[in-house]
Amino acid sequence: MITVNNLDLQFGKRILFQDVNLKFTSGNCYGIIGANGAGKSTFLRIISGELDPTRGVVAQGPGERLSVLSQDHFAFDEYTVLDTVLMGHTTLWEVMSEKNALYAKPDFSDADGIRVSELEEKFAEMEGWNAESDAAGLLSGLGIDESLHYATMKELSGKQKVRILLARALFGQPDNLLLDEPTNDLDLETVGWLENYLANFEHTVLVVSHDRHFLDSVCTHTVDIDFGKIQLFSGNYSFWYESSQLALRQQQQQNKKAEEKKKELEEFIRRFSANVAKSKQTTSRKKMIEKLNIEEIRPSSRRYPGIIFTPSREPGNQILEVKGLTKSIDGKMLFRDLNFTVEKDDKIVFISRDPRAMTAFFRIINGEEKADSGTFQWGQTITTAYLPLDNAAYFQSDYNLIEWLSQFAEDTNDVFLKGFLGRMLFAGEELMKKVSVLSGGEKMRCMISRMMLKDANVLILDTPTNHLDLESIQAFNNTLKAYRGNILFASHDHEFIQTIANRVIELTPNGMIDKMTEYDDYITDPVVAGQRERLYR
Repeated sequence: MITVNNLDLQFGKRILFQDVNLKFTSGNCYGIIGANGAGKSTFLRIISGELDPTRGVVAQGPGERLSVLSQDHFAFDEYTVLDTVLMGHTTLWEVMSEKNALYAKPDFSDADGIRVSELEEKFAEMEGWNAESDAAGLLSGLGIDESLHYATMKELSGKQKVRILLARALFGQPDNLLLDEPTNDLDLETVGWLENYLANFEHTVLVVSHDRHFLDSVCTHTVDIDFGKIQLFSGNYSFWYESSQLALRQQQQQNKKAEEKKKELEEFIRRFSANVAKSKQTTSRKKMIEKLNIEEIRPSSRRYPGIIFTPSREPGNQILEVKGLTKSIDGKMLFRDLNFTVEKDDKIVFISRDPRAMTAFFRIINGEEKADSGTFQWGQTITTAYLPLDNAAYFQSDYNLIEWLSQFAEDTNDVFLKGFLGRMLFAGEELMKKVSVLSGGEKMRCMISRMMLKDANVLILDTPTNHLDLESIQAFNNTLKAYRGNILFASHDHEFIQTIANRVIELTPNGMIDKMTEYDDYITDPVVAGQRERLYR
């Protein structure tokens, strides 16, 4: 349990939030949401004790242990992978270290023997004899092979370190767990493992994430940082989003009678409760709707970008034909002998255990890279718009936002460009910013603007939700669901894939799997599972 009393945080004249009084209880998972800069990560830092508030107190239950997902990827470089995980339980690690040091003494005394006996008792109480096997189980679940468990951290890649630090945070079933963007750099299978793990976690979890499916799967409550306040709502992200949109629509309908509004809100809660009851997600287990009341539902101040893709012409019958396409990098086969045809209305998600496969494929069909063998052919009516994984090359200039966008626009009138950028939430002095200093999220919104100007009938999107906030992801997702052209994309966002794709193509070193199906059905199909194992051998 974590309690927050009379909390304020102020930087100079800027008040980030004030008068925060909350209680986070065991058995629940709290998803912390808010616009970029609202203070989500800052709030976690206050809870962890890393940052002092301007006013107020944060307290845990007596004797409870707090664990935090470390963001420092170099802090444990001199330790082995297994020891890094074990160190996540500080008390257990201290007992183990002292005990081992005493046993190693050449002049082991009677006093040492008494101390060792005390330590062994503590070690047994904390189930220390199972510690290494528990740590190894966490590592394996997060995709760290057993052969790496005794390697030093400095030998591993950044993505591997992310998984090990996550295992470190989870180790030992802490009473209170703080996770800031835990799904970053995890593949979809590992995210699924983490969702299941947290669904069965019996203590208190606070999590910041931009992954909507993850938030919906694990969260029983939503903590919204908005209006300079932090408010707690029952329900997961989807319930918060849908209810806030409903409240906003009602606010805009000034003539609607109060009784009609109340009935509409009550019906919304009833329908959502019924959907949750049928769900396999942890939200149903926690009965998150039981204490809801309509007073909790209110509009949000969030701003959503106006993302609209309008094809200048309908795609013809011939869209894209791929024959025998094969690609390897540094002797490692990414995909082999791809043969498929893109049909009208196809929205295809490309997946692989090696994310380089999708990037290489998209670069090939966009003319930026050559295949080892094979061909591809676009139809004559097709115009494409490509969102690359790495957009750094587009922003190596001293252009401001208006000058940058004018490179890609037929209408270079300042009024048009300012209006267009305004829809993407750029306004006022922001328009004069040099593109070289933009944040990752701002660059992505610029790249989406560039795509919108092309009026393409085929969109090629390589991991499009990277760096975007929840509001931009939601707006992007809603637009693509209604898009009238074809979409070829890769993503780590489960909700994005499930709500857009009607076809799945998996790229493997020994061939491909091609299914006309939704993503959830694909990943639960036992026949597909067998095919995948054979093709990745």
